[in-house]
Amino acid sequence: MKEFIQHITSQLNDLYPADEAEALAWWIAEELTGQSRTQLQFGYKGTINFPNLQTIIERLRDFEPIQYIFGHTLWCGLDIKVTPATLIPRPETAELVNKVERVKMEGDRLKVLDIGTGSGCIAIALKKAHPEWNVMGIDISAEAIEVAKENAVRNGADVSFLQKDIFPDEIECFGTYDIVVSNPPYICEKEKKDMRPNVLNYEPASAIFVPDNDPLLFYRRIAELRLGTYLFFEINETYAVEMENLLRNTHYIDIQTHNDIYGKPRVIQGRMAE
Repeated sequence: MKEFIQHITSQLNDLYPADEAEALAWWIAEELTGQSRTQLQFGYKGTINFPNLQTIIERLRDFEPIQYIFGHTLWCGLDIKVTPATLIPRPETAELVNKVERVKMEGDRLKVLDIGTGSGCIAIALKKAHPEWNVMGIDISAEAIEVAKENAVRNGADVSFLQKDIFPDEIECFGTYDIVVSNPPYICEKEKKDMRPNVLNYEPASAIFVPDNDPLLFYRRIAELRLGTYLFFEINETYAVEMENLLRNTHYIDIQTHNDIYGKPRVIQGRMAE
């Protein structure tokens, strides 16, 4: 197996950092053998001659995300299907989920709305953590909603998903929720120059980018709708202060900003004023 890993990394080292190339090599090995890394390191006796290996390597050399190559990723203990219609779940979003899970409210059957649900990963993770919650996810993309529904079945989560645009007034007929959570588009167009090709060339731009002249577009709309008693967002660290002001100006209180594992402000929460 050592030689197999070296064979892959030797073809990726000129394009990826050494540690990332090795991680990709182990990911490939696990996918193709159906064995964990520990099993592969200690006692794997199966074949390592895979006809499609070189195709996988070439796709990685084109910077296609390995999650799209294999069609899924493990995240928050879930097996999440991903396609080019959905963002790939990231560790920062797991931190968002973690903050929502800790909400303390009276009653058990809380109503939760995930806006811009994409693959459905946030909604499904919350439902798995709190089976008693009533969770719904909405997204403007019909393709994303189909993926989210598949993921709910795949992970045994009773979550409702609907295709919905938050900008028309009809969204207000949804009523109110105990918790609204969202990881909306928040990367400005001007930041494209700093992004890696695996994101820029493959992940859905509509789920990533906002206009340079209105970086808080989606946050403002969601806050103004006032659909939830508690509001949780994943945010662009550049606009943390602006986000705090936005929530205050839309009559949210108890505002807290939380740093991610890199020490950058990444999650903000607030409670609707009475």
